[in-house]
Amino acid sequence: MDEVWKQSANFLVIDDQEYNINLLERILRRAGFSNIHCTTDPKRLDTLFDEVQPDIILLDLHMPEMDGFAALKLLKERVLESNYLPIVVLTADVTQEAKKEALHLGAHDFLTKPLDKTEVVLRINNLLKTRFYHLQLQDQNQRLEQRVQERTAKLEQAKLEILELLGRTSEFRDDQTGQHTQRVGRIAKEIATSLGLPKQEAELLERATPLHDLGKIGIPDEILLKPGRFTPEEFEHMKTHTTIGASILEGSQFPDLQLARTIALSHHEKWDGTGYPSGLSGEEIPLAGRIVAIADFYDALTHERPYKRAWSEEEALTEIQKQRGIHFDPQVVDAFMGIIRRNNNFE
Repeated sequence: MDEVWKQSANFLVIDDQEYNINLLERILRRAGFSNIHCTTDPKRLDTLFDEVQPDIILLDLHMPEMDGFAALKLLKERVLESNYLPIVVLTADVTQEAKKEALHLGAHDFLTKPLDKTEVVLRINNLLKTRFYHLQLQDQNQRLEQRVQERTAKLEQAKLEILELLGRTSEFRDDQTGQHTQRVGRIAKEIATSLGLPKQEAELLERATPLHDLGKIGIPDEILLKPGRFTPEEFEHMKTHTTIGASILEGSQFPDLQLARTIALSHHEKWDGTGYPSGLSGEEIPLAGRIVAIADFYDALTHERPYKRAWSEEEALTEIQKQRGIHFDPQVVDAFMGIIRRNNNFE
């Protein structure tokens, strides 16, 4: 066995006979072990287990007040099944019944009294090798798990950055600050939270919302940046940014992008059924789309674009109230107005 392991191995020896304690200690020290902790009082087992943190326990089976079977029961409660801690029973009782009971309670091996020095050292070396190989494997698994967690965190961060960049791409031509999509995401999260959605769902909505207008990359500049009102033909073309965005996001296995597709397709639907692209009404419209509809509408109105002035907050809120039950879900409007009253604004 590796000499380093020999030097570091902690022994806990419990035997009510001082002679047996002394004999075992001499055998072990001559074999190169140095961290040997002994007691003739089995009632100290619980305390010594914490103090010593043993790598191996040598336990007499027949002792007064607390025998080896009771000690094994105590150790079974203290030692996790995932930890390999060898327990060697010291006994002159070699009956099958005693062995079966001891093994059932967690013993790993037996040393029969009177002790044979060679057998003691060989059995203990084998058990400690297994113990330290087990510890090495645990340590390696922990390091691997940590590396997996670190890489998973990096992948998650990369995914979030990609989502943000895609959101900024969709707004680049009519909002070069790239802040509209992020603001809409934050507003949507607050509305979702106010509606009682779980934190995880609200955070998912915040991540997915910035892609709501991804389909704008398929709309020509002469339409997207037109300073005046759209002609009917231009408006029909503009409407297609919802289906273009949904088409781009189609088929993803990631919840973020699946929700982003739902939002891209539904955030221009209206509560009364006069929206686009599908003319959905009421609760036919996905809740995420109903939430983003208000968040997008409010932020777009209150910020200047190349083709429009910024509305005042009062003007925007008045318009949202007017559209309650027409354009917007009344419950979502109420949640939004409650946030406005508490926060004053979303900047």
